[in-house]
Amino acid sequence: MKVLDLQCRQGHSFEGWFGSQDDYDAQRARGLVTCPMCNDIEITKMLSAPRLNLGHGVAPPADAPEAAPSAASEGGSALPVPTASSTELPSLVQMQAAMMNMVRHVMANTEDVGSQFAEEARKIHYGEAQERNIRGQATREETEALLDEGIDILPLPVPAALKEPLQ
Repeated sequence: MKVLDLQCRQGHSFEGWFGSQDDYDAQRARGLVTCPMCNDIEITKMLSAPRLNLGHGVAPPADAPEAAPSAASEGGSALPVPTASSTELPSLVQMQAAMMNMVRHVMANTEDVGSQFAEEARKIHYGEAQERNIRGQATREETEALLDEGIDILPLPVPAALKEPLQ
């Protein structure tokens, strides 16, 4: 089993599990490897450290030399090597997860009125239809018109992966 760290052009990071490198290459060539957030098919492999269990739990030999002191500890002005902080990556993952959870909640608790969204939102706003939570599609012009009329709406991009049933 090969676990790869993948990323789309939009910067969404995710994990992919494949039987082998050849499986990954074949699936990618057929357009089967897509971003779960935006359905982008332009996917790249990210650098990731392999998991090696070499010497796990083995103490270093007693005669091993200690690491040389750094220039900073000797009073020098060594600059730290820039690395991705451990707080940056989890926050991106947490934001993506929160976004997915919010979209799932909206989809589970709203009625999909499709392309009739603007018309149905107006009916609800003016008391011509039963008040309920709805979702659907609207053009930019329809969205601006609804906002100009004082109808509160929230454009919410729905990841393509959530628009279709899971296999």
